[in-house]
Amino acid sequence: MRPITSILTISLLFLLPFAAHARMLKNVVYGHAGGMELTLDASIPDGAGPFPAAVLVHGGGWVAGDKQQYITYIFEPLSRAGFAWFSINYRLAPQYKFPAPADDVLQAIRYVRENASKYNIDAKRIALIGESAGGHLVSYVGARYPGTGVAAVVSLYGIHDFITAAMEWKPFPHEVLDLFGIKQVNAETAPLLIKASPVIYVSKNLPPFLLIHGSKDEDVPYDQSVEMCDRMKQVGARCELITVPGAPHGMDHWEPHPEWHWYKKAMVDWLEKTMGSGR
Repeated sequence: MRPITSILTISLLFLLPFAAHARMLKNVVYGHAGGMELTLDASIPDGAGPFPAAVLVHGGGWVAGDKQQYITYIFEPLSRAGFAWFSINYRLAPQYKFPAPADDVLQAIRYVRENASKYNIDAKRIALIGESAGGHLVSYVGARYPGTGVAAVVSLYGIHDFITAAMEWKPFPHEVLDLFGIKQVNAETAPLLIKASPVIYVSKNLPPFLLIHGSKDEDVPYDQSVEMCDRMKQVGARCELITVPGAPHGMDHWEPHPEWHWYKKAMVDWLEKTMGSGR
């Protein structure tokens, strides 16, 4: 498991430098599902706006994590670039099965778009960014529902094809079984994994995708991002792949290594090129 205490400490340190230049919102209810409130934290830049924005989806194997874990390392780079961001909670397995978390991501996008004027953001410049399990969810939503109005998708080391990943996983992750409410992958259950794989929904009309992946990822095979990007390019969709050489799985494992921090600037540069600057 990832070191939660250290993650929260680093997150608070990240918030300090830009707190004076942004309005911070905590535990905003963006919807209801499964008998629970769905909440988000947000950072809204000071200034005239309207600002580009990002909906952020944390990782945690679909069974753990929240809006202030795992994905927190990109809060500061986005804020410094003049982006508003909305970091969301979503329903977790095993209590909630797929597609519940993807439905929550869709609800968050709708909420942010419908409240664009309230938060001084540009509804035509909303990116969807996720890491690990969240990387799978943003790629799935971006590919399965291209009509959401999302202008860009950034997936950090997400699953794009559960079947090819299953061929490499040894042992098979229990989190995946929990996500789909199954005990094993066989001819009967495989269709559930296929329908949840972003790669099968690739078409020319997808928003631009940026995939970021460490070459030494021990949890999500690096080839997952290669496969997705290649497939998008084959049909004429826009996709770029940024490889972090030697990096394992997870931004929390990247953070102690300054030589890997360049991915943050590369991500912001791509967002600005794709959606326009927030400054």
